[in-house]
Amino acid sequence: MVSGLLSPSRIVAPPDWSRWLIPPAALAVHLSIGQVYAWSVFKPPLEEALGLSGTLSALPFQLGIVMLGLSAAVGGTLVERRGPRWAMTVSAVCFSLGFLISSLGVALGQYWLVVLGYGFVGGIGLGIGYISPVSTLMKWFPDRPGMATGIAIMGFGGGALIASPWSTQMLDTFGEDRSGIAQTFLVHGVVYAVFMSLGALLVRVPAPGWRPKSMPKQVVKPMITTADVTANNALRTPQFWLLWVILCCNVTAGIGILEKASPMIVGFFSNSATPVATGAAAGFVALLSLTNMAGRFVWSSASDVVGRKNIYRLYLGGGTLLYLGILLFGATGVPVFVLCAILILSFYGGGFSTAPAYLKDLFGNLQVGAIHGRLLTAWSVAGVLGPLIVNAVADAQEASGAKGPDLYAVSLYIMIGLLVVGFIANELIRPVAPKFHEPAKGGDK
Repeated sequence: MVSGLLSPSRIVAPPDWSRWLIPPAALAVHLSIGQVYAWSVFKPPLEEALGLSGTLSALPFQLGIVMLGLSAAVGGTLVERRGPRWAMTVSAVCFSLGFLISSLGVALGQYWLVVLGYGFVGGIGLGIGYISPVSTLMKWFPDRPGMATGIAIMGFGGGALIASPWSTQMLDTFGEDRSGIAQTFLVHGVVYAVFMSLGALLVRVPAPGWRPKSMPKQVVKPMITTADVTANNALRTPQFWLLWVILCCNVTAGIGILEKASPMIVGFFSNSATPVATGAAAGFVALLSLTNMAGRFVWSSASDVVGRKNIYRLYLGGGTLLYLGILLFGATGVPVFVLCAILILSFYGGGFSTAPAYLKDLFGNLQVGAIHGRLLTAWSVAGVLGPLIVNAVADAQEASGAKGPDLYAVSLYIMIGLLVVGFIANELIRPVAPKFHEPAKGGDK
């Protein structure tokens, strides 16, 4: 009975339903699961209360990101088949249950329950929730798919801006001992369950054949597919794997700066006339988060006008030039370094939000959510690769006696190389060959 209530057939929108109610429904989920970027708030209290090392306290976050990619890849087809309300409900249950299990684990002093709850169970909620609104948004906004997905995925990037101060305030109120952390996790679980459920209740799918009144009968843009492609067939195309390389390279280049932002800007100017204080470095990190979030909406919306291939030329080619700018001129002044870094992070965010629309251009709307889920494995690889490159190279350079900008020069050259590879992959993308297309249904043109 519950399955029937959650099925796509039960949430077909009436003729007068406003499509502008769908982005808020998606945001309710993405703003919630974006809390994962605020996990660092819990690290110090957990380490103190449970006697953990920094490595151990990071495990729930790391497992959560791994499960995000895996659950999105494995569950993508199921999400497409069961519809957005089912997916949002599953996401709400898993993500909230992860906090409740973690609350119990802290209260009992059993850290493995925190890893299991937040990392494994909550991570499944992350992956299912991340892809849950993608194909629905593009069905409602066939004229502006980049803008639509940009709104939702902007929420994921901005979730930490809400969660971080909120979590900090709760820890101040309840305390940072085991009891206080457990209560904080409990409140998180309950509040996110309610908030995400509102999104699931609000979401609708358009009726068959629906199209916005403002949209012309035919919209001619470059790289638009002439037929749908299934998720299984998409994996057999060079286009999917080229886009996988593009996303992996773009994310690796961005996350490398994001993960090391504070020590990087301090180290760059440690021996200069204008050293950067720790407090200013924290402000720099907050600025990067804002531009990461804004880029997800601004650049993805721009792709509706200039085309997906062109916007990725900007992300990858522009990112290459910006990294060169940091190498050649970054040490000459803090403003130059900051400007280059925030633009790189805006391209990093834009790469995430433009990817679903690029997939729609190439493979159609039939199973774009499932294809998107498989593409997110590139994020899982980049999430390990980017920080590994920057940290390992910086450690090696420091051991050899390097200081200041020299600590990061090799890393920056590697990032430039990755962006060049991504740029070439983007140039190689062509429309999908007809042999991978689904046959047209009767009556379709």
